[in-house]
Amino acid sequence: MRVDAEGLLAWYDANHRDLPWRVSPFDRARGVAADPYRVWLSEIMLQQTTVAAVIDYFHAFTERWPDVHALAATPIDEVLAAWAGLGYYARARNLHKCAVEVSRQRDGVFPDTEADLRDLPGIGAYTAAAIAAIAFDKRAVVVDGNVERVMSRIHAVTEPLPASKPTLKSLADDLTPDQRPGDYAQAVMDLGATICTPRSPKCLLCPWRSGCRAHAEGIAESLPRKVPKQAKPIRLGIAWIVIDNTQRVLTVRRPDRGLLGGMLALPSSDWAETLPEDAPPVKAAWAEMGEVRHTFTHFHLRLAVRLTRVQDVTAIAPPTYETHTIQEAEAAMPTVFAKVCRLARDGAAPSTDR
Repeated sequence: MRVDAEGLLAWYDANHRDLPWRVSPFDRARGVAADPYRVWLSEIMLQQTTVAAVIDYFHAFTERWPDVHALAATPIDEVLAAWAGLGYYARARNLHKCAVEVSRQRDGVFPDTEADLRDLPGIGAYTAAAIAAIAFDKRAVVVDGNVERVMSRIHAVTEPLPASKPTLKSLADDLTPDQRPGDYAQAVMDLGATICTPRSPKCLLCPWRSGCRAHAEGIAESLPRKVPKQAKPIRLGIAWIVIDNTQRVLTVRRPDRGLLGGMLALPSSDWAETLPEDAPPVKAAWAEMGEVRHTFTHFHLRLAVRLTRVQDVTAIAPPTYETHTIQEAEAAMPTVFAKVCRLARDGAAPSTDR
């Protein structure tokens, strides 16, 4: 079988994944259109995140906010709280900004071209192409990690990533059809996710097996090649828990810009290569509670946790701070600070990674 769009689409018709944001190829053939809101929401959630991790969040968001107007009308704090645990919180801030723009300036209608989609907050080249193809069935070259892996193998591209990205996109462009481009984009992603997997690819089940150069040369599992990653650095910091007799804790809102921007957090020091000077938010006797470890994209974090108990945290809270029950704080905070809350609440260290 040749490597062509027709063969892959035939495979996709019989083997497509059933995903909550997706219109099946049979429904699409019957004229059922994809909902751009659901496609956009799924694509933002899926950035640097797996399908398995996203599905429950997607259901929760669409049940709570069934359309872009509902999401736009919601305070950003509620969106960030609902996003907690999914990571990469800049996506949530941009998600809300985009919803507001589409709702208020575009009457709830998403643009249907890559160029116009890229003008919206949080939508880059890949996401614009994916929305244009999947939501509007426009021909667009959609290249994610799955597509790069498939292209590198069927063409036996041995140049390592990221240098090979332009070549892989050009090869993907050559295969992208004018007919059914939305189904085709999802078909290549499904092929990479279920058959042409990073390890132990199921080559015998692949519709493009006979035309795959890497399979013929016996090098499929070694592709795509990548430049070795440097070891992640370790950063150190201090987190402070001020808790009172009603289980309320002192909290702070992180600056809008930067890591975990705009999120509810516990008072903490800067995160640096050496442990910063101890500068707690209030004067008190502090107890050492242990250490919380967390891994971000570019570094490992080790937070030393200090705790003090007071009679009424609201009475001593500095003007720029807030207070919440520790349960509320844990539910609303990003994972790293939720771990600190669990450490203080349970008196035992939580797991050391996500």
